[in-house]
Amino acid sequence: MNSTITSSTDSKHLVLLGAGHSHVHVLHGLAQHRVADLNLTVISPYPQQLYSDMVPGFVAGHYALDECVISLEGLLSRCGARYIPSSAVSIDPDAKTVTLANGETVAYDWLSLNTGSVVDREKIEVEMPGAREHALFVRPIEIFGQLWPQVAVMGQGRPIHLAVVGSGAAGLELAMATAHVLNGPSCASGSRVTLVTGGPAPAQNYPASVQRRVLRALWNQQITVLPDACVGVELEEIMLASGARLACDAPLLAVGAQAPTWLADSGLALDTAGFLAINCFQQSTSHPHVFAAGDVASHVDALHPRSGLHAVHAGPPLLINLRAALQDQPLKSYQLPAHTLNLLSCGGRYAIAAWGDISVEGRWVWRWKDHIDRQFVAA
Repeated sequence: MNSTITSSTDSKHLVLLGAGHSHVHVLHGLAQHRVADLNLTVISPYPQQLYSDMVPGFVAGHYALDECVISLEGLLSRCGARYIPSSAVSIDPDAKTVTLANGETVAYDWLSLNTGSVVDREKIEVEMPGAREHALFVRPIEIFGQLWPQVAVMGQGRPIHLAVVGSGAAGLELAMATAHVLNGPSCASGSRVTLVTGGPAPAQNYPASVQRRVLRALWNQQITVLPDACVGVELEEIMLASGARLACDAPLLAVGAQAPTWLADSGLALDTAGFLAINCFQQSTSHPHVFAAGDVASHVDALHPRSGLHAVHAGPPLLINLRAALQDQPLKSYQLPAHTLNLLSCGGRYAIAAWGDISVEGRWVWRWKDHIDRQFVAA
């Protein structure tokens, strides 16, 4: 049964679509200093958010799953927010409404998107037939977090071979995390991990110094790097573009993500890849009542639009401009920083840090990363 939720004429209705890292920061800010006459709604399919930066540590056995979780319940209560456990299927930015998978239509005065990117399983199935049936997708990360322990148990009883498909940061960290746990005392000896990069060299988007450190870390963990592309998945093996077949007990797909399909027909301005085009205020270039942060958005003012701020860093400027918009104040422009801190965990309690062309590594870097991650989850 369809229903429509409208905003009060006496208040401004802000809808936060998605509960990604930027919106978590916004909620913390609103809990501390709430905007007067604010009607707040949060829409997210999961009442708990798994913090993606800690997932490799969870896979490696450094964290229990509940240590990596951001619970929304207390935060929503402190904000006085209404929570809807659903996801968007369409947006009408002219009518200022969002239609949800549960059949509800939610009206808004201001809308902010932080849903992240998605893995289009139908598209992946065309590119890699059999993936939907036989592969373990890393996204949605909440589902992956529930399924990974079943894979880890396999390695406790016998040697297994895992193939991680994807050469981005997620693929690199997962390959090293899985190698660390499979070579640990709780698992049978003889397990191995192969990283299937699709062609590019590992860490290709990082400076040369980081690439060298990553290659050394992969070598130290005896991870086989295969510069080939996965073109199909069958039971206990994947097919490669070269014509070869790679036997594996479980392929983990950490492939590049896409824009949500519901953006395509929204009428919002998008970039060539289908992500929401935003300006220097994190505001839609076509509909000023819509804001966005994180992987769902693309900065049209950036030299490399898809290399924008990590959602954690995008939270503070998003909070500032949402506050300004709700109070009819001027928005504050910000520039993407020339460099951002990148921290790559290397399986064990060891990590690589990169800042522009500068990179360092060591156990102390992992402790630094651990401190940052725990602070964010506990905030």
